[in-house]
Amino acid sequence: MAVALLDLVEKVLRVAKQALGNHAGKPESGGLPREAHIVAHCIRKEEGHTFTELVDRLGLMPEVCDCLGIHPEALPDPTTFYHSLDRYAMYVWRALLRVSEQQLRQSGHVALDSTFFDRDQPSQYYLQRQSRTVTTVKATTLTDIESLAVLDVHCCIEREHDTKAGPRVVRRNADDLRAVVADNGFQDWHTEYELSAYDLDYRVHHRGSKPMAVAHNALNQTNSYTQRWMVATSYSTTKRTQASALRSRFWYRQFREIVLMFALHNIKKTATKL
Repeated sequence: MAVALLDLVEKVLRVAKQALGNHAGKPESGGLPREAHIVAHCIRKEEGHTFTELVDRLGLMPEVCDCLGIHPEALPDPTTFYHSLDRYAMYVWRALLRVSEQQLRQSGHVALDSTFFDRDQPSQYYLQRQSRTVTTVKATTLTDIESLAVLDVHCCIEREHDTKAGPRVVRRNADDLRAVVADNGFQDWHTEYELSAYDLDYRVHHRGSKPMAVAHNALNQTNSYTQRWMVATSYSTTKRTQASALRSRFWYRQFREIVLMFALHNIKKTATKL
């Protein structure tokens, strides 16, 4: 899904200012406005650039530089954008995701599912030196089944079971939800009992072929359970347009990169299509 870059930059800039709130603008020490760093990271993810390539491309886009408050002949060093991913805590990127999904119409009916992102690394030597054996990061998300907006995401490197990760995401957004559909990987009676207290319809596919499970699954099929597949569409769109591999080396940067990818996925739905 190709979008007009300048329009995307303007949309991201507005969302970033809302996410930063009173902290938007230039820091007291000077430099670029804080929202300009977020926009730069979105451009980098959308175009698939490295930090060095990002600075080089910005020099060729005077209109984008004008929006970000950057002079094309006085561009910042690539390390400036690299370190801003560390300086902005995780709650900033989560705020960006939350504001981005608010730009789209919410139905209250969401799908709960998980996907994996590859931890792309430059060499096997680096993996051996870091004693790294986990090659993927798991992301559990809530996706609106009508607008395909990603509402929330929970990231983990350890193989946390869906019945543990799923309730965490649902609890954070329970006040805004009406119904949640999920596959049998999230089926657990402890979870169903807990989520029933939030006054939402938790439609999860039950395992087995016992009459009770068959009847429960048949009832789910008549209550829009089949729309759960739409969450896979949001995963496919995000990975095809932004790449499925994570370039950051450290796990905490990879978590922020995943949240940024889904926030950009939401914002692109509001941008002008080419």
